[in-house]
Amino acid sequence: MPELKYLLGYPEQVTDQVRLLIDKDKLGETLLKKYPLAHTIRTDKALYAYTVDLKNALLKQSQPLSKVIYDDKIKDLHHALGLHTFISRIQGGKHKAKNEIRVASLFKNVPLEFLRMIVVHELAHLREKDHNKAFYKLCLHMEPAYHQFELDMRLYLTHLDLSGKLY
Repeated sequence: MPELKYLLGYPEQVTDQVRLLIDKDKLGETLLKKYPLAHTIRTDKALYAYTVDLKNALLKQSQPLSKVIYDDKIKDLHHALGLHTFISRIQGGKHKAKNEIRVASLFKNVPLEFLRMIVVHELAHLREKDHNKAFYKLCLHMEPAYHQFELDMRLYLTHLDLSGKLY
C-alpha cells in the first residue's frame, strides 16, 4: 500500500477513500471528471498578470508584488508548492521592500483551481506570515472552496507520484 505523504493529517475516512480509488485505479479518472482541463497560464508574465489581478480584486490594500514566477527549483512538493519572500533593504537612507511569489513549475499544467489555490495561499502571506487561524480565514475569504481545492490538489500530487501526469 503506497504512503499517502500529501494526505498526512487528513482523517482516516478520507485516506481510506483515496486508497480505495488507488486500488481500483480510479484516482486519475476521478480527478479528470472533476477537473477536465489544465489552465493556459504558462509564462511568468501571464502568471504575474493573473496574480496581480487576483491581488487587486481580493487584497486591495496590500503591498505591491515585485515578482511572480514559476520556479523550477521548488522540488520538494511535500513541504512547499509555492514560496513567498519579503526582502527589506536600506539603500542610501531609503527603505525598500520587495514581495516575491514563486510557484513550483509543476503547476504550469494543472487545473486553474489548483493554481488559484496556490496563488491565494501565497497572497495570504502578504498579510499573515504564519499558517494560523487568521491566515486560513483570509484564504477562505479569497477562495471559498480553498480547502476542497487543496485536498484535490493533494490527490493530484498523489496520482502524479503513483502514475504520472494527467494534463
